[in-house]
Amino acid sequence: MSGLVNSDEQRADGMLVHHVNEGTLWNLPQWSALPRKDQSTPDFEQVYSAGFSGLQVYAPNADASKANLSLSGMARILDGATCDATIAQHKAWGFQATTLHLGTGFETLDAGKTLVQAVLDASARHSQPVFIETHRATITQDPARTLDLIAAFPEMRFNADLSHWYTGQEMRYGDFEAKLDKLQPFFERVRFMHLRMGHSCEMQTPLFLLRENQAWEDYCLLWSLCMRGFLNTAEQDERFFAVPELLPASVSYQGRLHTINYARLNDPSNPSSELSDRWLEALELKTLIESLWLEATNKVLGPTL
Repeated sequence: MSGLVNSDEQRADGMLVHHVNEGTLWNLPQWSALPRKDQSTPDFEQVYSAGFSGLQVYAPNADASKANLSLSGMARILDGATCDATIAQHKAWGFQATTLHLGTGFETLDAGKTLVQAVLDASARHSQPVFIETHRATITQDPARTLDLIAAFPEMRFNADLSHWYTGQEMRYGDFEAKLDKLQPFFERVRFMHLRMGHSCEMQTPLFLLRENQAWEDYCLLWSLCMRGFLNTAEQDERFFAVPELLPASVSYQGRLHTINYARLNDPSNPSSELSDRWLEALELKTLIESLWLEATNKVLGPTL
């Protein structure tokens, strides 16, 4: 990884890409600040006007495309046999990049390596950027296992969904700084981030409840380390995707109602009783990332003249 040249002439302008995960827009309460064209369809023109250039989706979204939003993709891959077809489909759909939930988490290290090799081969074959997501119930649920995979496949690139480690691995239990040092090879390979904050026992917490919590500073540091890792290693044509993924408490998918328990509710029987407006929080996270990105570029490349 050659990295960016540390000079005033070669800046990181244009390398930060703001997409929003479609889950952030699922089941927003009617009182949300995001306008809707009807009860279930967000006004994607307002999403674009708010500064998001794209939407991350499972499948093409014609309404989003009409509003000039680019598309990035996401999928779950459980075996190598379906990997190539999925990535080929994402390429055909014109997705700018793909993030993957890879495996179940029960794989042996050798089986995990087989899955990673399938992803890398398909990514190269179809010239599609593919980023393996740090997620519970996948082969990257464990940071130590992830580092083992990086050692075997230095070309791996990642979607850092760090709430799955911060909460799921209770990163604050023990020597937090030592863990960050060990994770440097991971930070250097992040090209995509799912943005949400939680604390040691909750994956997604309304932002207004975290401002005085240690977790706020920790997430800012983790995201900054990912950005610095990118800026120190990325090729000039690579982009860094910052993507709020603030999910509802439940969602209907393929005819079934799935309780996923992300958004916190005042009344568990009322899905509209969310404590915060996930759309406004997405905008807040976008602003926060822009500030952290500026700090990271100044630290890595030097201040803009």
